[in-house]
Formats: sequence, structure tokens, C-alpha cells
Amino acid sequence: MSVFGKLFGAGGGKAGKGGPTPQEAIQRLRDTEEMLSKKQEFLEKKIEQELTAAKKHGTKNKRAALQALKRKKRYEKQLAQIDGTLSTIEFQREALENANTNTEVLKNMGYAAKAMKAAHDNMDIDKVDELMQDIADQQELAEEISTAISKPVGFGEEFDEVSGFVPTTPASQLVPGLPLMCI
Repeated sequence: MSVFGKLFGAGGGKAGKGGPTPQEAIQRLRDTEEMLSKKQEFLEKKIEQELTAAKKHGTKNKRAALQALKRKKRYEKQLAQIDGTLSTIEFQREALENANTNTEVLKNMGYAAKAMKAAHDNMDIDKVDELMQDIADQQELAEEISTAISKPVGFGEEFDEVSGFVPTTPASQLVPGLPLMCI
């Protein structure tokens, strides 16, 4: 590495590796928020003290009262600046947290895609079609076996649940001249 690279921060350390991690940046922003919140509380107490001092001096010592009011005004201005800064830092921290979440989601989706690809590496669409055809053939065979097993066993005769025996040939053919009767 050149001397200029070392002097101007090109290479080495965190800056050379792409800067701080999102977690480090988020933590620093939280620390800054905490520090500014403490300063905010301090300034609010100072404002109350200056207001009390101004009321105490009132009309008796106008100069001291005016000085207290000026300090109070200055503290209020600082407090307003801190409020704006806190809003900006909070917005930046939330944006960084969202970006970090999106990055993690994207990494996990990529990981899942690689796993799915690895699972499908051993598969071929022709093999899948062949397997599905084999499954369909086996289901068809199982259905035929099931149908064959569920047929009533007899000597080629059919049975009616109501009357018992039902011949396979019509009654008019069995006995010629016999009228057809409905039961």
C-alpha cells in the first residue's frame, strides 16, 4: 500500500472494507439519540431555572430579569435545534434499519433460491413426467383391482336387494306368453 493510501484512508481498516456495518451505524445513531435526549432534558431544566430567575427578579431588578429571559430564549433556540436534529437522526436510523431488514430478507431469499436449485438439480422434467405417468398408471391399476374386488361373487347371477334373485334375461323370454309384470 502506498504512503498516500495510508494518509488519505484508501485501504486498511473498516473504511477500506466498505465502511461500518449497518448494526454499528444503528448503534451509533441510538447512542447519539440518547446523548441528545439527555441534553434536551438539561436544557429544559435550564429554561425552567431562567424563567424562575426572571420571575424572581421581576420589576425589582429589570436588568437581571432581562438577562435571564435572554438566556432562556437562547436555551429554547438550542432546544429547537436539538429537536430537529433528533428527528433527522430518528428518520435516518429507521431508514437504515429498514435497509438492513431488506438486505437480510434478500440474503435469505437468495439462500432459499440456492437450496431450491440444489433440490431440483437431480430432477429433470422428463423424469418428472415419467414418474407422474407411472403414478397415474398405478392409480388406474389400483382402481381396477378395487372395482374387481368389490363386485359381488356369484355364478353370473345378479341379486336385487328387494326381491333377492334377479335373472339376467327378461321374464318374457323365459316364459313365452307371460305378461310383463311390474313390482
